[in-house]
Amino acid sequence: MLPTTRQVAADPKGKPRPVSRTGQLTHHDLFHFRPHAGAHRVALRAGISVFVPLLAVFLLGHPEWSMYAGFGAFTSLYGRNHVHLSRAAMQASVGAALVSVIVLGVAVSTLPHAAWVAVPIAGLVAAGASMLSRAQDWHPPGSLFVVFAFGGCASVPHTTADLAPALAVSGLSALFAVVVGAVGGLARGERSTPSRARLHRSWLPLQDAVAASVAGALATASGIGHPYWATVAAVAPLSARGLRGQVTRGIQRVLGTLLGLVTSGLLLSLHLAGVALLLVIAALQIGAELLVGRNYGVALLVITPLALLMGQTAFEQPAGQLLFDRGVETVIGSAVGLALVVGLNVRRRLRVQT
Repeated sequence: MLPTTRQVAADPKGKPRPVSRTGQLTHHDLFHFRPHAGAHRVALRAGISVFVPLLAVFLLGHPEWSMYAGFGAFTSLYGRNHVHLSRAAMQASVGAALVSVIVLGVAVSTLPHAAWVAVPIAGLVAAGASMLSRAQDWHPPGSLFVVFAFGGCASVPHTTADLAPALAVSGLSALFAVVVGAVGGLARGERSTPSRARLHRSWLPLQDAVAASVAGALATASGIGHPYWATVAAVAPLSARGLRGQVTRGIQRVLGTLLGLVTSGLLLSLHLAGVALLLVIAALQIGAELLVGRNYGVALLVITPLALLMGQTAFEQPAGQLLFDRGVETVIGSAVGLALVVGLNVRRRLRVQT
């Protein structure tokens, strides 16, 4: 049962916000919708940045490159609250990181026992991305998208001949996202002062590394087909602020994903292909950006089918197995992430008491 709440200061819409008397999680944390805050502009940029590269590789007759194009387009998701050229500076940093881990993931997938090799490397990628995120003030913060890009590429069989296409396609896709995000500023002749990277002393990168490695090892040992989904779910809560925010994010990840399997199943049953599939992916990306800043759990109703359909553009897989893997791996990863943040909080409290 959720703890008793009381009404306190109004939220941005003027409605009273319930707050727990004990500081514990409330229904408000899980279901509150934050203001729109110009999300339509971010959504449109993201939709264009995803659709055009995917359409390009489709027209070139290389659907197997869709993964590189899609992960490179993650660049467009950063800097939503920044002005044009300030956003471009951030996205250039993120794009370079994404391209690097995409190529690294392809390289790892060519090795013997690639699934197990990917586990510790995913931990290192998570730690490195967490450090960069804090040093360069990425928004959204954290390692989630970088870990996702590495894990997705490492999980698919490749040869060394795929390294060059991975570098070229992901690099061009990331560059296109930067251009789309900066075009308004270029038209206005804006100038941007690049932010200077600042290193922070923090245990957060180590937490990301532990969460990613443990979740990846558990999922790989279980023999489920997409262990990187567990890795992503494990690091997802760590980007939120404070224990309460992290627990909220973890619960929303599980509930939103499980409900998102329903929307995923409906879309997968249509067996979309070609341009129709790409248009649906672009529409889902727009929907995800419209919702993710307002309520993360609700956004996962769109994000879940988006992730599954993007995978189908490169390598079509049976829908039933995809849905099962996504659900189980999300539960495994979220459990690891939540256990870590709660365990660390208990440890801190015990130290304070002693």
